[in-house]
Amino acid sequence: MFRNLVLVAFVLALAPVPLRADQVERKNSQIFDDITRQVNSYPQFTVFDDVNASVEQGVVTLTGDVTMPYKRTDIERRVASVAGVKEVRNQIEVLPVSIYDNRLRYAIARAIYGNPSFWSYAAMANPPIHIVVKGGHVTLTGVVNSNVERVLARSLASSFGAFSVDNRLQTDAEMNAALARLN
Repeated sequence: MFRNLVLVAFVLALAPVPLRADQVERKNSQIFDDITRQVNSYPQFTVFDDVNASVEQGVVTLTGDVTMPYKRTDIERRVASVAGVKEVRNQIEVLPVSIYDNRLRYAIARAIYGNPSFWSYAAMANPPIHIVVKGGHVTLTGVVNSNVERVLARSLASSFGAFSVDNRLQTDAEMNAALARLN
C-alpha cells in the first residue's frame, strides 16, 4: 500500500499544473483583434486619424497619425490594457496644426462621404475610409468594397488642390487575403 501511495505521489508531481486564465499565453491574432476593437471603439477616433498596430509575442508597435496629442496618449493607454500586451511601442505621430490641412480634410471628407457611392459607409459608426492630411499631402487609408470605389475615392480627393494624393485604400478581397496570410 505504501508503494502505491508513493507511486501516486510521484505521478501527481509529474502531471502538468493547469494554468490560471491570467497565465494563458494569448495568440498574436487574438491580441490584435482586441487592439482593433479598442482603437475603433475609442470615441475620439475619427476618419482624420489612422492607427496601425503590429503584435509580436505581446509587444505591440503602434504607428500612424492622429490629429491631437491626447489621442496618441489615450490610444496607447487603451492598447496597454488589452490582455496579453506586455509592452507598447507608441510611434503614432501627431499631425501639425494647419488651417489649410483642416480645410482640405473636411472638403475631401464631404466629397467622399457625400457621394452616393459612399453613403452606406457614411452611415457607419466607424466609416472605413480615413483621410490623413499632412502639409497639404493627402493619404487615403482603409477598406472599400471594390477597385471602382478605390479609384472614385482618389478622384474625389484629387479635386481640391492637394499637393499629392497617396491612395492606400484596399479592397475587401485584398484585406481578406492579407489576413489569411497572417493566420
